[in-house]
Amino acid sequence: MQREVIIAGFGGQGVLLIGQLIAYSGMLEGKAVTWLPSYGPEIRGGTCHVIVIVSDRRIGSPYVTQPAAIIVMNRPSLDKFEDRLNSGGILLINSSLTDRLPERKDIRVIAIPATDLAHKLGNSRVANLVMLGGYLGATEVVGLPTMLQALQEVFPEDKHHLLPLNKKALEVGMSYLTEP
Repeated sequence: MQREVIIAGFGGQGVLLIGQLIAYSGMLEGKAVTWLPSYGPEIRGGTCHVIVIVSDRRIGSPYVTQPAAIIVMNRPSLDKFEDRLNSGGILLINSSLTDRLPERKDIRVIAIPATDLAHKLGNSRVANLVMLGGYLGATEVVGLPTMLQALQEVFPEDKHHLLPLNKKALEVGMSYLTEP
């Protein structure tokens, strides 16, 4: 099993954190991982993306041109990365910040209003974790218990009071795939 994902959005949306959490969770499960961030000098507010690979075997290269999944947090990221998705791949879209759906018919599209759902949870900053929950639910790349452990280990102690909210955001994203 090898899973590749590109996560893209504006700097400040937690794009790199999503990738870090996927990679760290993969390591906790004993898998090979790569985490390759890409961002300009204007990271906060500018565009950025990260490529993550989780595999049960050695990874030949950290760079992926046609991943099996892409998570986009906004419209510019959808415009930039839609065509890179492998045929048959999964495209997760934060539909709160995009005003169109992809035109491609050869991919699975999962539109999650992550920013709106995060607002309902009381904190718009967890939209990235709502999207991460959707990705976990769609791919099962790592288990939820492992992801929760990664959150606890990656977040500094002074942020541990946010762990219940982050867990809820992950669960909302995962359950969004099964609710009508």
